[in-house]
Amino acid sequence: MRSPCERNRAIPLSNSHNYFVASLSPQDAAKLGHHLKPMTLEAGVVLHRAEEPIKHVYFPESGVVSLVVRLSSGQGVEAGLFGRNSVIGGGSALDGAIALNEAIGQVSGSGMGADPRVVQKLVSESNTFRIAFARHDEAAQGHIQQVAACNTTHHLEERLCRWLLQVRDLVQSDLLPLTQEFLSQMLGVQRTSVSLVAHKLQKVGFIKYSRGRITVRNVDGLRQSTCECYHAINDHLERRIGWVPDVDPVTHTPPWP
Repeated sequence: MRSPCERNRAIPLSNSHNYFVASLSPQDAAKLGHHLKPMTLEAGVVLHRAEEPIKHVYFPESGVVSLVVRLSSGQGVEAGLFGRNSVIGGGSALDGAIALNEAIGQVSGSGMGADPRVVQKLVSESNTFRIAFARHDEAAQGHIQQVAACNTTHHLEERLCRWLLQVRDLVQSDLLPLTQEFLSQMLGVQRTSVSLVAHKLQKVGFIKYSRGRITVRNVDGLRQSTCECYHAINDHLERRIGWVPDVDPVTHTPPWP
């Protein structure tokens, strides 16, 4: 698989759209800023695999990354959905550099990366930096646990609505570059099942699907049709790290090429 592509141009830290970086104290942000490198993320890129060393702590500014549990059959089921609100591989700063699951780019975007060893050193030197990573790690674990409960309890239609709303929150757009094949892989169901549910949502006017892109046409309808997990995940993120999706009014300009 492809790997993240580092670009040889600096991004001013003060202009970062990553929530973790933006929430750091000026002192911690300045220390981290010396070690960050701009990175691009393509859809399908694997940031790290389960049981392998984490090579980058990644701070997304746009795009979406899925944490995936890979079964022995090769099938992968999504365990969490993250982007500009989080850190990918942040656990390596706290308890080692071996990944527990696979992180794969779902929607292309960009961000910044740092060497895990450097981040570990900064955490050891700054209690506020350590607390920031710990809170984001707790937020991520709560997210993953809620998705696990959602996958085993709720109907596919509710889960799909929750998933579309989460992607919309992260990319800040009603235009979502998603194929039904990818949706079926992430939700752990047959593609025909996703097709039936997507057709139903399109028929009632909640979404429009064409050429590998889904357009959200009635966000209130999706919110009313989703399960409790969408709101539970956002409530947990707000309590732990203070993040609230700021998607209204929404931009209709896709954040990808």
